[in-house]
Amino acid sequence: MNDQAEALVMRQEHRDEHAHERALGAPLPHESADAHVSGEARYTDDIPELHGTVHAALGLARHAHARIVALDLERVRSSPGVLAVLTAADIPGENDCGPVVHDDPVLASDVVQYLGQPVFAVIATSHELARRAAALAASEDVVRYEPLEPVLSIEEARKRQHYVLPPLRLVRGAPDAALAAAPHRLAGTFAVGGQEQFYLEGQVAYALPQEQTGMLVYSSTQHPSEMQQVVAHLLGWPAHRVSCECRRMGGGFGGKESQSALFACVAALAAHKLQRPVKLRADRDDDFMITGKRHDALYTYEAGYDDEGRLLGARVEIALRAGYSADLSGAVATRAVCHFDNAYYLSDVEIVALCCKTNTQSNTAFRGFGGPQGALVMEVMLDEIARSLGRDPLDVRLANYYGIGERDVTPYGQRVEDNVLAPLTDDLLASSRYHERRAAIAAYNRVSPVLKRGMALTPVKFGISFNVPHLNQAGALVHVYRDGSVLVNHGGTEMGQGLNTKVAQVVAGTLGLPLERVRVSAADTSKVANTSATAASTGSDLNGLAAEDAALTIRARLAAFAAAQYGGAPENVAFEDGLVRANAKAIAFAEFVELAYMKRVQLWSDGFYATPKVHWDARTLTGRPFYYFAYGAAVSEVVVDTLTGEWKLVRADVLHDAGQSINPAIDLGQVEGGFIQGMGWLTTEELWWNRDGRLMTHAPSTYKIPAVSDTPEAFNVRLYRNGANDNVEPTVFRSKAVGEPPLLLPFSAFLAIRDAVGAAVPEAREAAPLRAPATPEAILDALDALRASEPAALRTLQP
Repeated sequence: MNDQAEALVMRQEHRDEHAHERALGAPLPHESADAHVSGEARYTDDIPELHGTVHAALGLARHAHARIVALDLERVRSSPGVLAVLTAADIPGENDCGPVVHDDPVLASDVVQYLGQPVFAVIATSHELARRAAALAASEDVVRYEPLEPVLSIEEARKRQHYVLPPLRLVRGAPDAALAAAPHRLAGTFAVGGQEQFYLEGQVAYALPQEQTGMLVYSSTQHPSEMQQVVAHLLGWPAHRVSCECRRMGGGFGGKESQSALFACVAALAAHKLQRPVKLRADRDDDFMITGKRHDALYTYEAGYDDEGRLLGARVEIALRAGYSADLSGAVATRAVCHFDNAYYLSDVEIVALCCKTNTQSNTAFRGFGGPQGALVMEVMLDEIARSLGRDPLDVRLANYYGIGERDVTPYGQRVEDNVLAPLTDDLLASSRYHERRAAIAAYNRVSPVLKRGMALTPVKFGISFNVPHLNQAGALVHVYRDGSVLVNHGGTEMGQGLNTKVAQVVAGTLGLPLERVRVSAADTSKVANTSATAASTGSDLNGLAAEDAALTIRARLAAFAAAQYGGAPENVAFEDGLVRANAKAIAFAEFVELAYMKRVQLWSDGFYATPKVHWDARTLTGRPFYYFAYGAAVSEVVVDTLTGEWKLVRADVLHDAGQSINPAIDLGQVEGGFIQGMGWLTTEELWWNRDGRLMTHAPSTYKIPAVSDTPEAFNVRLYRNGANDNVEPTVFRSKAVGEPPLLLPFSAFLAIRDAVGAAVPEAREAAPLRAPATPEAILDALDALRASEPAALRTLQP
């Protein structure tokens, strides 16, 4: 043993016996944490601009629906600093950036379909000059329109049967007969608003012409391969001429899955036409006006149930605002259908989803991707059932939980094989002191005339996988260098969620190295091709297993070499603590790698992973769309001022099943962030359009996302200890996804507000008719409606 290896061995003696596990499963900091805090982290807009870089801006439509009669762009072209103005006529290839259906033009040509749709692009010497010139799109002498009648609401689109895609319908059992035979029935409607992704870093792309007719596009995107494809189609090129790279994003939340394409396309088109580097960075107002949001929804539902609140039959129609084009609405609607059941068994059910076409921004992916919209109405229904029976909503939820071995098949035919809902709920009930606090809240409300408290517990069962089976694949490259350091490249993108940290931990754990010996490079279509979007909470599962596959291949080669050098069997060679141990010998990993290189052992490998078992019949809406389910539950307590409608979340207890966590610190952060973001959707973030179709909540001044002060003082978040996770399908390190599922946990906050509003009118015979988001105005409206519903004999002067 040489001096270096001996020193390494001596240092290990001072560590615990599980030191080799420290990289994998340890609560390590985000790999870019220091860079984030110091400002060193480089985003797309921070890339040093090459000499000759010019800037683009977009001229936006001023009508929600109109025919373009004339374009007179001379004023725009003659504006200071303007080098070129491009329209749809300048596109050499396909004028489309739709991810699925080709109905989404990059630049409008004959008709504009929403107020804010890009009509032309200005390229100027500076960002400011480009924006000033693009603003001339508001002038009647620049773009002349013939207005057409817009459809601006879900209600109107549904009435006219204006859809971007055919309706989806899933039927299980005999819901009509079950409803007719049920001893109790209720029917109602409910509405939930949309949500702006509000990523900290806005949409931005930087395109650089390359030699031999190529293009390099730096894009803030969750889907580099799709950006490569749409740019290639726009320019009429084969894909190998285009490369797309993304080192990191300042947030995505689904808003950069498909809708970064328009910005990448315009930047690349301008760069190709001018043969100069072109940057397009949308200002926040333009970003709001151009890009789609979470789909808002209008529900019509009916339920039949017994004296215990157990569902016997149910019917729901989920009408989603798709906006003017299909975008990802089909997949969003499918996931909404597959999550209507949430945590509950439904024997007889009909679920219909409509993708309503409106003359507004084309709505798109948002964290949860239709799952929250599907599950929310179920929780609202169960709350109403509990109110009608005079029972605690928790009891009604527990009566409807999926079972194990029975009542365990979803409406779309997948078994719930890894169900931990019951023990997880029991754990949370004990730690949150639910029953004790419920009694205390009832006592408080009896003596408090103005301030009312409310509490709710809601669970979540969230399916993990893309519901388009072929997207469930990933690739990776792992390079081991002669000094023992490791570079990883994979197809996922880092948007602050810690994906690169987790992938590095997987590779470090596989090779027995400390995390600092592993580095992850930028997502790059020239390195790993044909990647799927970093979405659907699959980033760690797909890319982590692809990277592990590559690392295992290298480890197997090194183990065979070690066995040949030192004797013993390859399977007995250990990689741990920065050492390679073979037949009682220990050698530093770096030294051993150098020996392997000298013997011409291949020190790099590609890796690939395809999720097994998933399949889906889009015609019948049946199959196994999810590899596994992630579970969680939350208890929220609120206080509501019944005079002003103001409210505060005073305490939240959250328990989420992350399986065997790769990085508990990152996973806890994801659960906390998902909870607060979902709470914002349901309580403060209100989107509204005026009668002309103009989005009026288009800036931080008019759109309220949660702030630090909205976080409860008592915020108890834990990861569920699920034993050895023997029931979990083999995932990376037997971990479970934490990206999207926690966003459904703040259903508890919304329903706690509803509970408090109901406490203000305890004689009312129905649940509070509270819409989402539960803004103060919505709360006051619900109070007024609830008081108006009281029998006249019981109606008294209310505070």
